Amino acid sequence: MQAARTPTVTVAEVRFEHVREPVGLGTATPRLSWTTLTDTANWQQTAYEVEFTGQGGSEPTVLRIESDDSVLVPWPFAPLTARDRATVRVRVTGADGAKSSWSESATVEAGLLAPDDWSASFITPDWEEDAQLDQPSPLLRREFDLRGPVRSARLYATALGVYEAELNGNRVGDHVLAPGWTAYDKRLRYQTFDITGLLRQGRNSLGAVLADGWFRGRIGFDGKTRAVYGDRLAFLAQLEVTYEDGTTERVVTDGAWRAATGPVVASSLYDGEAYDARLERYGWSEPGYDDAGWRAVRTVERDLATLVAPDGPPVRRIEEIAPVSVTTTPSGRTLLDFGQNLVGRLRVTVTGEPGRHLVLRHAEVLEDGELCTRPLRTAAATDTYTLRGEGTEVFEPRFTFHGFRYAEITGAPDDFDAATAVKAVVLHSDLARTGTFSCSDDLVDRLHENVVWGMRGNFLDLPTDCPQRDERLGWTGDIQVFSPTASYLHDSAGFLTSWLADLAAEQGEKGVVPFVVPNVVPGADSATAAWGDAAVMVPWVLYERYGDTGVLAAQYDSMRAWVDHVAGLAGESRLWDTGFQFGDWLDPTAPAGRPDAAATPGELVATAYFARSTELLARSAEVLGKTADTERYQALASEVRSAFQEEYVTGAGRMMADAPTAYALALCFDLLATADQRVHAGNRLAQLVRGNGYKIATGFVGTPLICDALTGTGHADTAYRLLLQRECPSWLYPVTMGSTTIWERWDSLLPDGTVNPSGMTSFNHYALGAVADWLHRTVAGLAPAAPGYRRLRIAPVPGGGLTHAEAALRTPYGEAAVSWSLSGDELTVEALVPPNTTADVLLPGQEELQVGSGRHTWTVPFATDDIARAPLSLDMPIDVLLDREDAMRAFKDLLIAHIPEAAAYIEDGASSAPAGTTVRSVASMLPNGEQFLVDLEEKFAALEAAGS
Repeated sequence: MQAARTPTVTVAEVRFEHVREPVGLGTATPRLSWTTLTDTANWQQTAYEVEFTGQGGSEPTVLRIESDDSVLVPWPFAPLTARDRATVRVRVTGADGAKSSWSESATVEAGLLAPDDWSASFITPDWEEDAQLDQPSPLLRREFDLRGPVRSARLYATALGVYEAELNGNRVGDHVLAPGWTAYDKRLRYQTFDITGLLRQGRNSLGAVLADGWFRGRIGFDGKTRAVYGDRLAFLAQLEVTYEDGTTERVVTDGAWRAATGPVVASSLYDGEAYDARLERYGWSEPGYDDAGWRAVRTVERDLATLVAPDGPPVRRIEEIAPVSVTTTPSGRTLLDFGQNLVGRLRVTVTGEPGRHLVLRHAEVLEDGELCTRPLRTAAATDTYTLRGEGTEVFEPRFTFHGFRYAEITGAPDDFDAATAVKAVVLHSDLARTGTFSCSDDLVDRLHENVVWGMRGNFLDLPTDCPQRDERLGWTGDIQVFSPTASYLHDSAGFLTSWLADLAAEQGEKGVVPFVVPNVVPGADSATAAWGDAAVMVPWVLYERYGDTGVLAAQYDSMRAWVDHVAGLAGESRLWDTGFQFGDWLDPTAPAGRPDAAATPGELVATAYFARSTELLARSAEVLGKTADTERYQALASEVRSAFQEEYVTGAGRMMADAPTAYALALCFDLLATADQRVHAGNRLAQLVRGNGYKIATGFVGTPLICDALTGTGHADTAYRLLLQRECPSWLYPVTMGSTTIWERWDSLLPDGTVNPSGMTSFNHYALGAVADWLHRTVAGLAPAAPGYRRLRIAPVPGGGLTHAEAALRTPYGEAAVSWSLSGDELTVEALVPPNTTADVLLPGQEELQVGSGRHTWTVPFATDDIARAPLSLDMPIDVLLDREDAMRAFKDLLIAHIPEAAAYIEDGASSAPAGTTVRSVASMLPNGEQFLVDLEEKFAALEAAGS
């Protein structure tokens, strides 16, 4: 007889803070996390041990902590000092007393933690430049000698501008556009590179290329602003060597460096890069290069206390995409279609004579068969390459990026094969993918994939609104609504922690949060609801999704300052009803040219957010043990809710602004006083959605909330109809029009295929993709029930004719997954619950239950909503006809055929028909109404026959 296998418990993925590459950490006490792997059902940790080994092979120290925590646990040893390197292993004990084996060793290394750790100075070329004009990228270099074998070496570097470093002719690291974009005058990231393998005994050479980037380049959306942070590019480097004998040496940026210009003639994030290969300086970063003709450098004063280590991953080249087609435009130009709207640049391989000029232009869409660059506004998005004429040459811009699906190439040699010679290089912050979703509807799957690509394109060092036009700014409102989705799709904790630090740094003395962070827009420092509320909402999301109390602690003063400022604006009335508001931005019912003039007034949105942020601040204070603040802000939140109810809600629960966003805010932010009001508000919201033909009537604020508001009040069927609508405006309309990212406007591409003429038309804007969070939590049924998914909520809500859906997420505790499928009148749900967690399970028609870790399967009865439909008739009410999408479409099309001039009203005015209005009564008001009824009856008969 074979012996029963003893279940094994192993510890994997020992992590420090939120970084995957813990070299150069900016904290002396990095928090630890790990994942436990085991097949043992219901496994719970009761204790853990941490083994610490310092540098130099010191004797290991082991500490045992009686705790079930395994995510972001406090550093249990003495604080690290600058440059300290240590190795950690973890072992856990389960409830049965059995211990795991020790984890694999994980190494952590502190960076430079204080200004005194630096001996380098910023240096800049010793020549004058006009920062208001494009300038060539400078090269900086210095040679140095190493006296013996090297044990280890680090390069600590950053720039005012963006940079790439080279050592002995080799590129240092693989970061793109380092050091990234922060509030440079207050926070400047430095990078740490392990360069041990690039050094050699004897003579060495260190060099760097600088470019304008965000620091000195054109930025903002007026087309004119340059040099926001300064007019001189500069480089800071400190190369530290530890020899085999234990001695150390430093090479730093100082007055001994030399400077010259090179082949990058101009570089701009908006306009592109110009590169003349004939100006390349061969071997410039190698030892022995003759730099006698180079210029001197001078030092630049800079407060080194502003230097910080990164909290998240750098921007990298993530993948390459080949064109799916190469065609010739009507004007005779070569056009490449990459099949995907992406963010990055082209890599071109070419052979030709010296001086040949290659021009690469980029755009997201086509118009009349040519690149449509109008949505780019003043951004040229054009790269140029001048060949040196020496065999095969490869060009990829270094200091720019573009948002594009299509690219146009001119100036190529006759034998140039674009299909094989050109690749699109995808760039974004190197975030680990953590969450997936799929279902039985291909269009919904494509919608979700569009959300993923929208996030990828706009998470390039910071969360931007768009990646292509002359804007690309860190709009606070966009990430406020999208942060739950972002935190599911990718590990965004470190990325958003860094951005929040900039938000706090940019916050004014009175607590005002700019509506773009970093703040480079004049006038952006005015308080606006939903945008400024990112100061509170985003930290709370990171706590909820990652279990990170540290981010609440770090941001608490910022959160409180924002709420206090709004409280001052609202005054004793507790109503924030003054000042400009973006409101429910881009509500499709808003008048042309007034995207802020939504159906839901801005002051209602503002007061709702005032209540929500105050409530979340009170909860944050409670988490942090701030008792007095907890009581203070709970009381304030209660006062704001009461004021909201008195001003904007009737006793029955109807909103004074009878618009979907008003109801969604009141329901999702718990602003209604009674259960009866919630029922009434939910019913009215469903009526509004139904009356509008299940098309979107919400903007940036309401769209992320509306499906939750409907589902939470028993109208999941209505939420599904809204999700699955294909007519404009809807989530699936862009999908039917071939979109591969989320659009800024519901109709960025009009139904006739032309580009929306607005000056604000982006085809890569993730905010309206925030519905993906509802797909994950409700359609698939995987949500956090406790911070960091320490407890899961498994509660799928099937509907919409879907036959299956699934979601999988790498939580801080390990892999979690939910999938469900329908077969006949049965629903089967499968779930994976990670070790050291539990789950609350609520299946349709069943009592809630709790389960432990492991794999689970349930099969329960499930009755679909296939209620027998009333036969189509000329006497049926319009509000009943709305539930027959095919028949309603036929009715509208025929109505438009009879009255073409009323097309816009007919498309947008379905909800205006009084309850009970019949098809026949509508026809009675039409000229030649009898013929309309005859034609419609034929169409109804054809639909009934097709469906029988």
